[in-house]
Amino acid sequence: MTALSLLRPGPPYRTRPTRFSSLVFGAKAVILRARRAVRNLAAGPPLLVKAEAPGFPYLVAESRSSLWADETLAERGFQLGKNQNLRIACRALDGLVIPAGTVFSVWRHLGAPIAARGYVPGRMLKQGCMVPSVGGGLCQLSNALYDVALQGGCRIVERHSHSRIIPGSAAAAGRDATLAWNYVDLRFAPEQELRLSARLDRDSLVIRLLAPATTATRPVAPVERGRGAAFGSSAARSCATCHEIDCFRHEEGGAALPQPTGRRVFLVDEAWPEFQAYLREAHRPEDRLGLPLDGARLRLTRYAWQVGRFAETASAPVATLRRSLALRRAGLQGAARRRADLDATSRIARSLARLLTAEVTSITVAQSYLPFLFREGHLGGRQVSVLMTRLPMTLLQARLDSAAAAYPERATLADFRAPAWVAEAEAEALAGADRIITPHAEIAALFGDRAIRLPWQMPAAGPRVPVRGRRIVFPGPTVARKGAHALRDAAAALGLEVMALGAELEGPDFWRGVDTVPAGDWAGVAAVVQPALVEEQPRRLLRALAAGIPVIATPACGIGPQPGLCLIPPGDTAALIAALAEVTAPVGSIR
Repeated sequence: MTALSLLRPGPPYRTRPTRFSSLVFGAKAVILRARRAVRNLAAGPPLLVKAEAPGFPYLVAESRSSLWADETLAERGFQLGKNQNLRIACRALDGLVIPAGTVFSVWRHLGAPIAARGYVPGRMLKQGCMVPSVGGGLCQLSNALYDVALQGGCRIVERHSHSRIIPGSAAAAGRDATLAWNYVDLRFAPEQELRLSARLDRDSLVIRLLAPATTATRPVAPVERGRGAAFGSSAARSCATCHEIDCFRHEEGGAALPQPTGRRVFLVDEAWPEFQAYLREAHRPEDRLGLPLDGARLRLTRYAWQVGRFAETASAPVATLRRSLALRRAGLQGAARRRADLDATSRIARSLARLLTAEVTSITVAQSYLPFLFREGHLGGRQVSVLMTRLPMTLLQARLDSAAAAYPERATLADFRAPAWVAEAEAEALAGADRIITPHAEIAALFGDRAIRLPWQMPAAGPRVPVRGRRIVFPGPTVARKGAHALRDAAAALGLEVMALGAELEGPDFWRGVDTVPAGDWAGVAAVVQPALVEEQPRRLLRALAAGIPVIATPACGIGPQPGLCLIPPGDTAALIAALAEVTAPVGSIR
């Protein structure tokens, strides 16, 4: 007797289930679970490992299915639960490499779908009924896996069809594969090495099989119906649709239903004043807030978020303190500092991800956390808004690569590049984001209608009469990406005096040949100048504009055209010299 025939439902499938039939069903399931557990133990642990996508560039098969099969209000909570279960399962499967001829088993790589592992109630098919169950909804994943296995010419080792047709599912086309821990499994073996990609985007479950080289695949195999298909002519129903109110499983008055909610979460990093103003307007009292530290209470300006009341607030103090210590040890500049920042930020993101429970449907997230939350599947099936502080990593690194090739002697242009997977994950997450929120003009321009451009918060400053002198301010620090070399060359050519405010990261002799003065009051300053390739927070430029001091900068500094601002192309020393000559020329002179 096979496992499926042992559970063949017979008459109870044609009538509503009873307590006795359910007791018998459960007893049989226990026997079958024990039998499968013994077989798996004898086979040893699964040996599949994960690999990064670049080694598998060719798409072999793809399946897309909607995350929202039932839009009724009564089922909203279970739909959210199903999506959360899919996130957890995809996290376990995404990136697995299946060698040629190796049998892939869904359950052996997912493990038990239990609450202790984060699974929540969703709907599952049991004895012909759609009933609440922790881990419910994973059959959408098995359906998709079966579909790509067929497309990819894999040998189907084990597959069982559903005993009822779930509306909108693959069962109607006979391309379904049901699951029941651990005895009803889906197993298949590819003819070539393949990488499994399992992701959720905003509205769909997306499953792909990828290969390391182009290959011809077999035609899709004919549909093989499992034995349960004989009972599949009727559609499965839930308590919301069957109207069998005297059934012992009936969810009286919806008491067993999760509440159909939609939570919003804000995950923030540094407390930029622009983002604080946005959150004060955008958040609602029932929302959740995740931040590195309670900076307002600890008097830490960097994390001092003052945005009003939230229903729940969480922080990651241990991971944040580790980041602070790591950055101090790494020094002010260099690849070690960048790596330390990236590693520590990933730990903060993972800690704050505990706020992203099943009922969360909208996330506003700091850009620093984005690639890590995306890689672990937390963003799928949700509306995502990104608080952008810098250029997308792929564009930023391409800009630095171009400059490093032009000026190989400027070592700081090439001192760090993020791992490829980080840049790729951020790019995918940004492509799927609903909104990009930033005060940075250059960044906002990259995203068109999706961008919400916030006004820069201008510091308070009294009026000032511009001075036509020979002293200029460089906001620093002296690294090539901030335009230090271009400014040094222009200042030397015009005989200007430079007040450098940042650290001298290019070495103590960087300003040789240029007259410099210690940092101090800006009285007598003709202009504040930053010909940067990259700039995130132009705070000192904003201070100068507020005080009526002319500013010379590039579009990379993120400030839009306005009175007192002269924008020049990055890397254009001639344009910089011309702009400096204009603001430093004596009154009445001709240029």
